[in-house]
Amino acid sequence: MTAARVGAPLTWRLARLVERRVETPSAQTLVLDVPGWPGHLPGQHLDVRLTAEDGYQAVRSYSLAEPADGERVALTVQRVADGEVSPYLLDGYGEGDPVEVRGPAGGWFVWRPEQADPVLLIGGGSGVVPLMAMIRARRKAGSRTPFRLIYSVRTPTDVIYADELRRRTRDDFGLDVAYVYTRQAPDGWRGEPHRLGLADVNTHGWPPDLEPLCYVCGPTGFVETVADLLVGLGHQPRRVRTERFGPTG
Repeated sequence: MTAARVGAPLTWRLARLVERRVETPSAQTLVLDVPGWPGHLPGQHLDVRLTAEDGYQAVRSYSLAEPADGERVALTVQRVADGEVSPYLLDGYGEGDPVEVRGPAGGWFVWRPEQADPVLLIGGGSGVVPLMAMIRARRKAGSRTPFRLIYSVRTPTDVIYADELRRRTRDDFGLDVAYVYTRQAPDGWRGEPHRLGLADVNTHGWPPDLEPLCYVCGPTGFVETVADLLVGLGHQPRRVRTERFGPTG
């Protein structure tokens, strides 16, 4: 099975870590074995629940980083300063250790390989994770749907999936990737570090008359700004899909 029915009841399942990949100094990809996993669509997410010895529980949502692969799922976790869950997942969670997961969740912010419309992906920081799931699903399906990714990130060392994006830009026909650096740019990069703005979207995105599907993911302020830019450029609001994250209470 490749995808669970959207809207199906969610249940908690016991997952175990089978692989860990370091992506950046502050982000890692965790591959989990989840018996009974029903499948998922690129763009969906799941919940992770940790339970302390005194019964206290903490739940966080993480985007699925790879297309469906049987009972294996992959999450890319970015360290959150003073966080309750990410430090444990990155530092204390060992191979074979259990953790509870529930999903998949989300039915709007998804891409299906049968869709032929051009796709514009715009990610801020770890907001690239569900967008990368879409890029990987495109490759897996042998799709030729045109994809463009605009990735806003602080510095070159903060680029998640840097090697894979470089390789896919070279090898995957119809995939273009552009970077916007907000703090420090690499040598040879044209321009100065800046926040993603109208010129970036206008230069590296699709024109609205092509009616692309636009997926925007990142911190709340970033997503709201980019969505407004897209609509201001003439993109239809119903074709701008957003996923945002922020501090948890």
